[in-house]
Amino acid sequence: MVFDGQSGVWPFRWSHDDGPRSRCPFGVGGRGAVVPSTVGPVKRTVFTVLALLAVTSASVAAADDGPGPLGVTAVAPKSPQSARVGVLAGADKAGDLTGNHFCTASVVHSPNRDLILTAAHCLSGGGDLVFVPGYRDGRAPYGVWKVKRRFLPDGWVKGQDEGSDMAFAVLAPQGGKGVEDAVGANRFVTGAATGAAVVTVTGYPDVREAPISCTNRPHAHSGGQQRIDCPEFTGGTSGSPWVGGDQQVVGVLGGHEQGGATADTSYSVVFGAAAAKLYKDAVVGR
Repeated sequence: MVFDGQSGVWPFRWSHDDGPRSRCPFGVGGRGAVVPSTVGPVKRTVFTVLALLAVTSASVAAADDGPGPLGVTAVAPKSPQSARVGVLAGADKAGDLTGNHFCTASVVHSPNRDLILTAAHCLSGGGDLVFVPGYRDGRAPYGVWKVKRRFLPDGWVKGQDEGSDMAFAVLAPQGGKGVEDAVGANRFVTGAATGAAVVTVTGYPDVREAPISCTNRPHAHSGGQQRIDCPEFTGGTSGSPWVGGDQQVVGVLGGHEQGGATADTSYSVVFGAAAAKLYKDAVVGR
């Protein structure tokens, strides 16, 4: 289902409850007050110095760079890969992003070079949004991109089905160029075997102003879900991409318990036929 973001009205009833890992900026306080979840305990864990290890090439190795230490979370270094990941924020906060971002999203390849992937529960509100790739410390090195259209699965729109917790958004161009021209893109892939390779998850906790990342091997979970054990993925990391070899996105943080009820285990829907159809709809603009 598509929403053009103009009227601010959805054809279904939705809740301001934004789930364990995100924070809804719509219709609440000026900074987007934290809203209690009815799904599970809110993931709110204070970062410690020990949890955020100094970054080394091994601790943030790409999924196809060899084993390296798995299950270690660190601040993600500046790189072409991390530039494709960014924050979502309300359009009214575009000039004051510090502390005002609420979810993570990433650029995926499309013919029009204008597509991002995130969790459906991150796009369920009715306000205007912006995407800021490569965001760090209040800065937007690759610009602030307006969300023009949103594409959510019918299963999420009709019943907030956790097996449908993924979504796409089309961004408005800047100077005749798409966001993919600015930062590149990962490839959206469906039908990948869960756990066939390790993946790197990169996201933005809403209490921090730089991304974190962790590499590990996902495992199957019940009901079309997959899980990964990576510490400190707290509120704000919903929508974080799970990127495997050859820059293939095989998951997005969300799904079961809207991403998970603890900071150390995260979930994603398994991308299958429904995800492939949604991607096609987003590409052709239906």
